Amino acid sequence: MGLTMGAKRMLDVVILAAGKGSRMNSSLPKVLHTIAGKPMLHHVLDSVNALAQDALQKLVIVGFGAEQVKASAKPYHCQYVHQEQQLGTGHAVQQALPRLRPDALVLILYADVPLIKTESLEGLLTCASAANSLGLMTVVVPDPSGYGRVIRNSDGDVIAIVEEKDATDEQKQITEVNTGIMAVPANKLAQWLPQLSNDNAQGEYYLTDVIAQARATNCAINVYQVGSPDEVEGVNSRHQQARLERLYQRRQADELLHLGVYLADPNRFDCRGSLTVGRDVEIDINVIIEGQVKLGDRVKIGPNCHIKDTTIGCDSEIKANSLLEGAAVSEACVIGPFARLRPGTVMHQGAKIGNFVEVKNADIGANSKVNHLSYVGDCDMGADVNIGAGTITCNYDGVNKFRTSIGDNVFVGSNSALVAPVMLGSNATVGAGSVVTQNVNSNDLTVARARQRTITGWQRPTKQPK
Repeated sequence: MGLTMGAKRMLDVVILAAGKGSRMNSSLPKVLHTIAGKPMLHHVLDSVNALAQDALQKLVIVGFGAEQVKASAKPYHCQYVHQEQQLGTGHAVQQALPRLRPDALVLILYADVPLIKTESLEGLLTCASAANSLGLMTVVVPDPSGYGRVIRNSDGDVIAIVEEKDATDEQKQITEVNTGIMAVPANKLAQWLPQLSNDNAQGEYYLTDVIAQARATNCAINVYQVGSPDEVEGVNSRHQQARLERLYQRRQADELLHLGVYLADPNRFDCRGSLTVGRDVEIDINVIIEGQVKLGDRVKIGPNCHIKDTTIGCDSEIKANSLLEGAAVSEACVIGPFARLRPGTVMHQGAKIGNFVEVKNADIGANSKVNHLSYVGDCDMGADVNIGAGTITCNYDGVNKFRTSIGDNVFVGSNSALVAPVMLGSNATVGAGSVVTQNVNSNDLTVARARQRTITGWQRPTKQPK
């Protein structure tokens, strides 16, 4: 949906983020608690940044933990307004009045409502685009307990919003409720906010009282009603945070299903970043995606895998309980089960990393195999290499890191240690149990281990009586 607001009307966005969130029982400001690994405030700012609006100013109302909030939101280039005392939503927006541009439309949002969609914000702004009007976002809920009720007259026009503690029994039966989100011309707020009163059951300055003032001054109140209460639900407790986490994850799972991804159980999938998928991708249960992840066609992800900032090529398979971070995996590779790929790992076509293998900052050549119980760090490995079980590239001397270079078609026997810096030439063979400290030429066999000694008639120690 595009805006129909005329010639780039200025938009000031005011985001309320000053509350402590005492019910979270945390020293962290509430708005920095996360949904899908991202602070709730960031979710709201991302929705704002996606608006089709050029002349945009973002004002964040801060209070508790202000410096933490400002540091977290630094990449969003916001301005900040301090609310020293939290005296209600109307009081919060009052603090921003000196920063509002007189000709701007003001969009008022809440940093603890993280699932709000850009499309809904655009719809609300369209409602407020006409002269002498404002936009009010409402929602119909099955249980309106705790919400301010939207009061309409016999013609269906909104005339007021009544908070629950001030509502009559009859008004409490109304199921259309206020979300708190609205779009109001700045010049109207400049008139109405100074007139707010805290003469109510909460002793607070309600932003919602501007609705009655708009009605009294013949300002049109245009309603944008969102389809789902989930989108405008706020977070005030750990229970609500957990609920919105699952709602958000299910939303992402449904998008993947729509794209043709097979999810073994959509309710046991977590994406905490950005996921790009090809065709016929399969993802098993309890998979966690973080950062920027790209999966090619026919990629299979086994259960309980954690994949972060990684690209996986077509026809590759990640088996159960594997962790990949900062890796680039080419086509037709196999990883796991119980494998760990650390940042800087590059796997070329057909390479295989097996169970209980850790790879870090290493380039694994095409069709090479590290199948069992090995550590390969800071290594350049050619094609068709076979690394035996229990092999270690000893890349660290306690101070500095060194690289190991392995040519094509090298065979390294089990339980070997390659002490870097060291180079194994193409077609070289290292016998099992070797400690290699010097370069090995191409086509040579190296066996670097102590000679076996057998003592005939050896008597084992016996346990001494006490």
